[in-house]
Amino acid sequence: MPEFRYLPVDAHRDRVLATVPVLPAETLPLDRAPGRTLAAPAVAALDLPPWDNSAMDGYAVRSRDTVDAAAGVPVRLEVVAELPAGTAEDPALGPGRAARIMTGAPMPTAADAVVPLEDTVGWDPAAPTAGTAAPAHVDLDRPATAGRHVRRRGEDVRAGDRVAAAGEALTAHRLSAVAAAGVAEVAVHRAPRVVVVSTGSELVAPGRPVRRGQIPDSNSHLLAALVRGAGGEVVHRGQVSDDPAGLRRLLAATAAESDAVVVTGGASVGAHDVARLVLAPDAAGGVPLTDAAASPAPGPDGSRAAAGVAVRFDRVAVQPGKPQGFGLLPDGRPVWSLPGNPVSAWVGFVLFVEPGLLAMQGRARPVTPWQPVTAEDGWRSPPRREQYVPVRVVSDPGEPLRVAQATERGSGSHLAGRMARATGLARVPAATTEVSPGDTVLYRSLEA
Repeated sequence: MPEFRYLPVDAHRDRVLATVPVLPAETLPLDRAPGRTLAAPAVAALDLPPWDNSAMDGYAVRSRDTVDAAAGVPVRLEVVAELPAGTAEDPALGPGRAARIMTGAPMPTAADAVVPLEDTVGWDPAAPTAGTAAPAHVDLDRPATAGRHVRRRGEDVRAGDRVAAAGEALTAHRLSAVAAAGVAEVAVHRAPRVVVVSTGSELVAPGRPVRRGQIPDSNSHLLAALVRGAGGEVVHRGQVSDDPAGLRRLLAATAAESDAVVVTGGASVGAHDVARLVLAPDAAGGVPLTDAAASPAPGPDGSRAAAGVAVRFDRVAVQPGKPQGFGLLPDGRPVWSLPGNPVSAWVGFVLFVEPGLLAMQGRARPVTPWQPVTAEDGWRSPPRREQYVPVRVVSDPGEPLRVAQATERGSGSHLAGRMARATGLARVPAATTEVSPGDTVLYRSLEA
């Protein structure tokens, strides 16, 4: 009889990352690209700023005209122009002349400094300035330094500079930087089209009458929301019974319209575990030691499918969620088989599916980091397995993060109704068997 052991969490995740295909690129306008991953660097189309401009509301001056300004002995300059943001005017400023200028307006070629309104003689902070006509003159009682409050052309980026790198997600702030640099379209990887299916003859749609032995299907809703949060597009969400023929039909029917499949339920060794029966009917219940470290290699044509990356079911060193299945379907689609208990499915998605979907989008760093926090309460952890506990933040805003178990039942994998209390997951190393109040654990927020 073969000897079995737990497969480390990182080893199972690395197998996922080594196997999933990277989806092709497409060019999209910026308004359709939020959240997508760049397939090529976004390069600035212009200097930013495109021209020298004012950093303050005030007066554009020639600094040499202000060198004699002093308290009690102001210098008076004639105001000869009004320069709002968006103007194309470039007024000539001779000796002793200035232009009233607004933040962002182009600097007159002859000016080399801006004097803010609040630094002028007689400025009243309580007096409105919006809509007022430019004064005939302005008095200054201190010299202006050349370059003061002037934003120089190209000081942010130069045309041709890389604004965002390939493999980075177009988050809101990154999208803004790309737009500011004059880029209208970007090359991004296509979003993975994902089939989400819950298995189990006990499942009924939420809201339907529940007879003895039945439960509402929550997992397909959980996983569909998680897929969207990971940048995927859900092309099918549904449920099938424990009849293998139903799952086979669904896989065949969705082959042309999808890039990946996530199945929940039926991943263990039960007689009616439909996911294992369909995806790996001859699989043994675990990972033999001789195969545990094996990693998939591409075939002669470079494809993973040609290398025979079949679906494999492993006993992963994680609690909850020990039974995990992953591999490629005959048509080349990655398929994840997650346990049916809701917390187990949630943990399995975070650890294994999300990194895979991000890698399919070309994400340079598909594994989200965890942060150290302090445990408010204590609990036990199983030996030899990493534990993932639904927790909630209990510290006040601005304080160092402290977390407590989201429920008094710890990480019970079946506690679907109590998942809403959690703000994230706490991660306990496999070598730790007990967490005490005040201990440091790793935390990842899972709130939107």
